[in-house]
Amino acid sequence: MTNHRFFAGYFLARPLAAALVLLLTLPMMAAQAQSLRPSSGLRLPEPTVGAGVAGRSTMVAPQQADFIVAVVNSEPITNSEVRTGLIRAEQQLRQQGGVLPARSELARQVLERLISDKAQLQLARESGLRVEDSAVEASVQSVASQNQISVDELRRRLKADGIDYSQFRSNLRDELLVTRLRQRDVEPRVKVTEQDIDQFLRDQEGKLGPASALSSLALNLAEILVAVPENATPEQLAALQAKAQQVVERARAGADFAALVNEFSSASSRGNGGQIGLRSADRYPPLFVEATQNLPVGALAGPLRSGAGFHVLKVIEKRQAGMPALTLTQTHARHILLRLSPQLSEAAAVAKLADFKKRILAGQADFAALARENSVDGSARDGGDLGWANPGMFVPEFEAVMNSLAPRDISDPLVSRFGVHLLQVLERRETQVSPREQREMARNVLRDKKLEEAYLLWAQDVRGRAYVEYREPPQ
Repeated sequence: MTNHRFFAGYFLARPLAAALVLLLTLPMMAAQAQSLRPSSGLRLPEPTVGAGVAGRSTMVAPQQADFIVAVVNSEPITNSEVRTGLIRAEQQLRQQGGVLPARSELARQVLERLISDKAQLQLARESGLRVEDSAVEASVQSVASQNQISVDELRRRLKADGIDYSQFRSNLRDELLVTRLRQRDVEPRVKVTEQDIDQFLRDQEGKLGPASALSSLALNLAEILVAVPENATPEQLAALQAKAQQVVERARAGADFAALVNEFSSASSRGNGGQIGLRSADRYPPLFVEATQNLPVGALAGPLRSGAGFHVLKVIEKRQAGMPALTLTQTHARHILLRLSPQLSEAAAVAKLADFKKRILAGQADFAALARENSVDGSARDGGDLGWANPGMFVPEFEAVMNSLAPRDISDPLVSRFGVHLLQVLERRETQVSPREQREMARNVLRDKKLEEAYLLWAQDVRGRAYVEYREPPQ
């Protein structure tokens, strides 16, 4: 941790990191993840941009004779790899309500994505970069924590799905290796000057008129998806529509939306309270944008019908894309962190923190004192106090729980990539963004934009320098 905070940028949770992992997140694990999800239900990170091979599949490609469709330098890409990526891409597009391109075109895009990934991994290996075993173990722990299970349970589920654990670790190592290559080769290219910031702020003044309102709109929506199976009967369709309508009515009656997400949703955003994340309107399905662009924050829309099923949406945040909001909701929180180790399992940490919560609520213990005595975070000396935090400062799994708490509420033990936390929100406030903060936020916006542009150019260059031989077209 940095300055005892869970800075999202440092841990690749901000859009800055999304540009670095633009087309990569677990691509070498695609074939394994495809067979893993249907039975084990493990939640693996998804790409944040580009639907090339992203998404969750609920079906497995039919078995057929495999063959080589392309060779990148000296390494093959097989038809089964393309089919796996194709199924995942189609699933995500259906889930998001997007329009499916022709299957042949989507297969071509998936193949090009695999070629780019293969070329980057080869370059990373040739460059002499190395990934320590400790970094791989931390990545394994992160996957387990994001699924709210222990590493032992992760291994059990992998085994149950016929996935070799050593190969799983090897794929994660490759993923980290390419990420390090990108950080080395791309990040140094990105510079944001004070003149850039001045120009950006000037450009925003008076820029946003009615004609550009939609194109400049940024939304954070929370989603509940009541999935509709393919070839559903009219009776099934009516029942699922009624179920989605019931969800809307319960939400409008005051039911907690995150709780409804956990109870009803089949969407990939389920693990984050349904929140899809703040992004420009053109990165949302048109169906979602049309239903919410004129709604205020907190309003509900739906049920909306797409190819994936019935969607219920809640507007979490709205702002003009590229321009930081002038006011922010800040949260003052404190926590107790127990880091997992061979001596402290996740179950034991959860039980220990649950006991802490029980004692605090009964007036038998003081939160700050327990934090000073037990927390392994740098905030322990301050009684676990994290200070005032702006939105996006903490990693998503922590912030989602924090945002769901009312002042003085204490969470149940929550698992993040760092360990297990007991979290209390002390107070909230609306604050004006100071000129200095506006400049810093503008700097982040510009850096994200420049980093994405630099990454795309770098990826094109790596792909262009690779020798690619196309064999049989994918089927």
